[in-house]
Amino acid sequence: MISRFFRCAALNVLLAALVFGSGTLPARTATDDFDALSKPQQAMVAELEQRTFQWFWDSANPANGLIPDHYPGPSFSSIASVGFGLTAYGIGAERGYITREQAVDRTLTTLHFFANAPQNDSEDDASGYHGFFYHFLDMNTGKRFTRAIELSSVDTTLLLGGVLFAQSYYDRDTPKEKEIRALADDIYRRVDWTWMQPRAPLISMGWTPGGKFIDSDWKGYDEGKLVYILALGSPTHPVSDQAWVAWASTYPKQWGTFYGQTFLNFAPLFGHQFSESWVDFRGIRDAWSRTHGLDYFENGRRATYAQRAYAIANPGHWKDYSANIWGLTACDGPGDFKMKTSDGTTRQFFSYSARGAGLDYISDDGTIAPAAAAGSIAFAPEIVVPALQAMKARYGDDVYDKYGFVDAFNPSFDGAVTTESGRYLVNGWFETKQIGIDQGPIVLMIENWRSGFVWKVMRKNPYIRKGLQRAGFIGGWL
Repeated sequence: MISRFFRCAALNVLLAALVFGSGTLPARTATDDFDALSKPQQAMVAELEQRTFQWFWDSANPANGLIPDHYPGPSFSSIASVGFGLTAYGIGAERGYITREQAVDRTLTTLHFFANAPQNDSEDDASGYHGFFYHFLDMNTGKRFTRAIELSSVDTTLLLGGVLFAQSYYDRDTPKEKEIRALADDIYRRVDWTWMQPRAPLISMGWTPGGKFIDSDWKGYDEGKLVYILALGSPTHPVSDQAWVAWASTYPKQWGTFYGQTFLNFAPLFGHQFSESWVDFRGIRDAWSRTHGLDYFENGRRATYAQRAYAIANPGHWKDYSANIWGLTACDGPGDFKMKTSDGTTRQFFSYSARGAGLDYISDDGTIAPAAAAGSIAFAPEIVVPALQAMKARYGDDVYDKYGFVDAFNPSFDGAVTTESGRYLVNGWFETKQIGIDQGPIVLMIENWRSGFVWKVMRKNPYIRKGLQRAGFIGGWL
């Protein structure tokens, strides 16, 4: 799970009962296609994609390519945001938001930084170590932002998603595009995956110079799928075949029925979106998915429907939850305190938190993240598009600005609030910025739904193909 030095609350509440519904999803039909939408719907989705792309283009430091964790406003850089941004540049070139030459130049600047960034075991004078990079970097110097920040295996992986996209997308026989391919290859080959295995065959979540390896490993279904796929695909420091076997052996506790859907649970929707933003899991199956009769794409579809059903049931009685106002994922929030809302109920709210609803846990304070729905548009456009329309229509400029949807909002935050700074009144809470790791799945998954573009590019990447094959995936486009 994504670590931040904001509070990440996770209430470990298990919900084992089937609440309602048969678990049968509507079959995917031609009406799920972008071209089958009404003209106003098409315009809304296309505008959202372009505005979200623009967030990455405007927020990046043009001198080094680093992209902030959050924007507008001062911020440190998130290496995961950079990975999504590198991919967004290709989308922008294809859609005509920018020229291919602009995308090439920004990508080259970014890859030059990561290829030359200092790699050593010091506390303060490095950007990374053993090919991995620190989760957050200073936007200007590119070095570790603070000593609280870990060398992150998953955030390096999300960065590499964009690096490998660049390697496969920029395929022309020009000096600049040849250089992109060479730099991308070098950055990926340097990552020493076996070093990040103090408890092999699993892969550790990270390392710090002071605390050394983090005690937790990547296990249990989540965004870690891509960590193992890239570690298996490495031509220089590959992990053993047993790594994927060990990873998948931790799934059983998460398989079950939640709000009418039987699937491999992970409470926040980002866990079903991050790997899927780059890898086309449609029709390809590993040993686990063959046994259970579904691929990971279908699993994400069921997770999306389950979250919507949870919002309809609304067991926490949060304001505005409905069939078209829903979506829980890691996002910002109003703050860490209790308040009495207008209905007389005392509620606990959180700041940044891994909100979600699934068999593994429920963490819900009434804060809705538009990215939870928007990043699932490729899974279930028939319920996502109406949700995006409803949120935009209901909350207007409070939830939608020049860069698309703000990171999160909370309609239940509507009463008298007492904080350390005093008492004040509010009528709902709305974030005023966007977060890169929430913006990323929006623009990538919209484009994947519209054209399959990112998926098609990544299918060509030999390292992605090798990693999937070593993990035991067969069928479909493989």
